[in-house]
Amino acid sequence: MILYNFNILALSIIMKFKIIYYTFIYITIIINMTVHSQTDNNTSSNLKTKLIQPEYLKSGDTISIVAPSGVLNDFENKIKLAIEIFEGWGLNVKLGEHIYNKNGHFAGTDKQRASDFQIALDNKNIKAIWCARGGYGTVRIIDDLSFKTYLKNPKWIIGFSDITVIHNKLNILNSESIHAIMPSGIENLEPGNKSIIKLKNILFGKDLSYTINSNKNNKKGDTQGILVGGNLTLIQTLIGSNTQLETDNKILFIEDVGEYAYHIDRMLHSLKRSGYFEKCSGLIVGQISDVKKNSTDFGMTINELILDLLKEYDFPILFNFPAGHEKLNYPMILGRKVRLSVSESESEVDFYN
Repeated sequence: MILYNFNILALSIIMKFKIIYYTFIYITIIINMTVHSQTDNNTSSNLKTKLIQPEYLKSGDTISIVAPSGVLNDFENKIKLAIEIFEGWGLNVKLGEHIYNKNGHFAGTDKQRASDFQIALDNKNIKAIWCARGGYGTVRIIDDLSFKTYLKNPKWIIGFSDITVIHNKLNILNSESIHAIMPSGIENLEPGNKSIIKLKNILFGKDLSYTINSNKNNKKGDTQGILVGGNLTLIQTLIGSNTQLETDNKILFIEDVGEYAYHIDRMLHSLKRSGYFEKCSGLIVGQISDVKKNSTDFGMTINELILDLLKEYDFPILFNFPAGHEKLNYPMILGRKVRLSVSESESEVDFYN
């Protein structure tokens, strides 16, 4: 009987020990999982917020001119002038192999245009890529481009309009790029045009800021955030794709050309319904140029329709920023932090690291 009671006691002690032991193991596993989860989240967060800034240019560097979009009809003088400008800055210029190819609307086949761009992306000796023109075509090749080598050796990518597709891709990769004039728009510029001078300043590392005369439609306020955006048509086109913009806590920039007012309204409603303005920090409206006249008048100016569409939001809105499809096309560093101050007399856009 004594032996039986001893066995029962021993078994009870062993069971309690096992319970304590496995409880300890379970708690240890939970703690480790929590620590690793927090570490992974922190790493993911750091990767997501880490800003990729290409190196600024210096004399002797090489810039490549490629044509990822529309065909370059009668572009020889424009490309020649572009080469002269860059060589005057002390840079070497390398043209894409297929830059003058023609394939209907496009500067060569999709494969040829993607190849030229990929070669420029992967070539470590090329420090910047200048897109020759916009038009249409970049969306056809964006998914064929690999940015793996680019992420190891980032470089400045320059262009606007249809090149918004590439800017959006770079924004998702947390990389800066330059929304600026292209060779398609330089042939008729007057000497000393600020569009070119400020592009040079950016490429060679000078600080960038703008002071703009205020517009009566401006919505006053001060804000800051990373600048994203580009051509409104392309921004709207990319909704729902893997190159859709993320606008939370960011300042959105838009411009467009040759659209009806109701097209502008419809595209902005698409952005609104997709949540683009819910947590947006501010809006910079560039040049909405050559608005087509419809047989039925829309009843509002472009500025008025924007204000009406966004009336429930309290972020500042700056109108008539000189960037887009006109002779004065101020370069903007997309992906860089911006301070936007919209006041009664004038507005300021300051880019800072």
